[in-house]
Amino acid sequence: MCNLDDQPRFCISVPEIIRIDDADDPRLAPYRQIRERDLVGRQHRFIAEGRVVLNVLLGHARFEAESLLLLENRVDGVSDLLARAPDGLPVYVASQPILDAVAGYHVHRGVLGVGRRTDARDLDAFVAALPRRALVLVLIGISNHDNVGAIFRNAAAFEADAVLLDETSCDPLYRKAIRVSVGAVLKVPHWRGGTAEALLARLANAGFDCLALSPRGARDIAELAPQERTALLLGSEGSGLPADLLARLTTVRIGMSAGFDSLNVATAGAIALHRLWRGAGKDGAS
Repeated sequence: MCNLDDQPRFCISVPEIIRIDDADDPRLAPYRQIRERDLVGRQHRFIAEGRVVLNVLLGHARFEAESLLLLENRVDGVSDLLARAPDGLPVYVASQPILDAVAGYHVHRGVLGVGRRTDARDLDAFVAALPRRALVLVLIGISNHDNVGAIFRNAAAFEADAVLLDETSCDPLYRKAIRVSVGAVLKVPHWRGGTAEALLARLANAGFDCLALSPRGARDIAELAPQERTALLLGSEGSGLPADLLARLTTVRIGMSAGFDSLNVATAGAIALHRLWRGAGKDGAS
């Protein structure tokens, strides 16, 4: 909607508000049985949950919002969010019983959206687009969605340029991973697929110094001077990074008490990222 006095001075995005009174309404198909579909995938689509995450979705060019689904008593409280929505975006509004019946669980936040990935670059194109000076995280075999979400939150906090995930790591566009990341999954560029070997080969060809983080690393990461292009590898809880990778790469550790030798992977990743971020002279370095 635009002010058309003489010349347009401003335009207001007007989403399409649609009242839903039937849990079987076909327009809500993407929201149906959310937890079950989390397990089988959504063909490049994902569920965004909560106003913080939706705020990121509506302001990011790599992803496109297809619709929103709101609890009827939340509409007024998210008017600022709706003002940022693309003109004509369907905004479905329903009562709590309808929302719960569609989702398959009690949706206490009452603010949902369906998004779609629009960036379909292959690995070569993705790596080629990274800046000349770059800090990249590489996740190998990390299948816990909470950890993946937390790692992306850390990546955003310490200005990592990208996150690469091998094919055995979980999809960061899983609903819980997005929520734990407070939307960082939608901010930090990422690429998922292929083997660890393929990811490392492409990074090495692009001039990245690949560092493997392990409790038994040969060097304390605090002693390391980051290179212009650095990739930090993180492995799963428990088994960590594969032995053959550790044998071939520069290994680093986080110094800690002699009576304890390991941290949660997201915590360890945050400490290591902070060191590399500060050591690289980013904003906030002392």
